[in-house]
Amino acid sequence: MKKLSVLFAAVMMVVSFGTAKAQKIATLDVVGVLTAMPEKKKADAELTAFADAKQAEIKKKADAAQAKFQQYQTEASKKTADENKAREAEMEKLGTEIKQMQEKAQKDFQAKQDAAYEPIEKKLNDAVNKAAKANGYDYIMDANSTSIVYKGGPDATAAVKKELGL
Repeated sequence: MKKLSVLFAAVMMVVSFGTAKAQKIATLDVVGVLTAMPEKKKADAELTAFADAKQAEIKKKADAAQAKFQQYQTEASKKTADENKAREAEMEKLGTEIKQMQEKAQKDFQAKQDAAYEPIEKKLNDAVNKAAKANGYDYIMDANSTSIVYKGGPDATAAVKKELGL
């Protein structure tokens, strides 16, 4: 009976060591990888150009409104109260139009940004999955995250860049 207990204890120790496999954890410089991707650089350039074009449209409209406001200010004393009231309503309408243009530009930019970054994120995630499987990583954590307290494990940045051909 004593031999059976010792044998059972030995078997349990071997089984527990076999199932308590060490997990491989690696860190990944996500920002560094994204910065190196040509697709991201191209998307950023396109988004900047889009934002600049929208901003130029808004500025043009705002400048025209400002010029009209200056004109109305100088002519106000020569106009009737009804004319000045109509001009004031027109200026309010222009202000509302400019605000709506800004809101629409922001929504359009967000939609364009989402559409531009979606394939880049998918490509990065696919590369991370391939690199993790190829190198046996159980977890890969973002090296730039403030929530990581310890990041002394292997760095998967090189493996992911290799998968992306960078």
